[in-house]
Amino acid sequence: MNFWHSMVWHTEGIQVMAPVKWRQFDGLVSVFWEAESQSGAKGYYLSDDPRIMIFFSDVSSQIRMSNRDGDFLQYYRPLTRAIYVPPGMPMWTTSSATHRFSHLNVHMHKDRLLKYLSPSIGTSAAMTALRRPVEVQDTLAIETLARLVVDEVSKPSKHPLYGENLVGSIVTGLLDIPQKGHEQTNGRLTQAQMNKLIARLDRLTDCRLTVAEMAETVGLSESWFSNVFKQTTGKTPLQWQLGKRIDHAKTLLLESHLAVADIAAQLGFSDQAHLTKVFRQIAGSTPAAWRRMQRSC
Repeated sequence: MNFWHSMVWHTEGIQVMAPVKWRQFDGLVSVFWEAESQSGAKGYYLSDDPRIMIFFSDVSSQIRMSNRDGDFLQYYRPLTRAIYVPPGMPMWTTSSATHRFSHLNVHMHKDRLLKYLSPSIGTSAAMTALRRPVEVQDTLAIETLARLVVDEVSKPSKHPLYGENLVGSIVTGLLDIPQKGHEQTNGRLTQAQMNKLIARLDRLTDCRLTVAEMAETVGLSESWFSNVFKQTTGKTPLQWQLGKRIDHAKTLLLESHLAVADIAAQLGFSDQAHLTKVFRQIAGSTPAAWRRMQRSC
């Protein structure tokens, strides 16, 4: 399959430091970048096709990313060393410090990806995996494969099938592929799904997700997710999420000197009174009283 990716993108403050190396495979394009990013640099990326980015150094302390209109005040998280971006998902990035980095981009035609996955896991599971974003910090095995791809992109020496199989191994190692029997016949979320949901929530400064976003995180429809979530936790998704926000408020009360009003603003409450009301309902006292009691212990 002849394929060349089509991406809308623009950057500010990012300079390419070496000639870009790339190679086309069957329905795939692998591109190796070496660049330098200035403090305050920005980027925007959007593609109709799925793609994978693998960084060869830890950039999580220097680059933040967001999928919500470039909103880095609330909806941001560190950029991990390997990410899978589903088709049609926008991404904004910003740099907090000047640094050099290199990464491999793998752009894939979505039909090629489905064709690769479907014979082994079925079309439905392949479609589910295609829609699920993935962000991974521990990339040892994937990085080893990515370096082999870079070697073959930089100095082609083998049949294209070699590079295609390397990319295939990266895909199956990185994508969130549903396990067999994932249909939740017992009407409960698995621990892995709950862990994934908690991890995504913890990456947000205000600990807020819509029910649709929570359902998307674990690969379920919104209506089915709401049903099995309550069976799993005994709470509605929004009740559970509110409890997590109060847990985060407790952490800020203990570990920072932020005023209660500032904590309310950071966690997305309408004002201090709103946080105080919810905090009292869940914790049994006001935030200020809770802080004094904990610090006196």
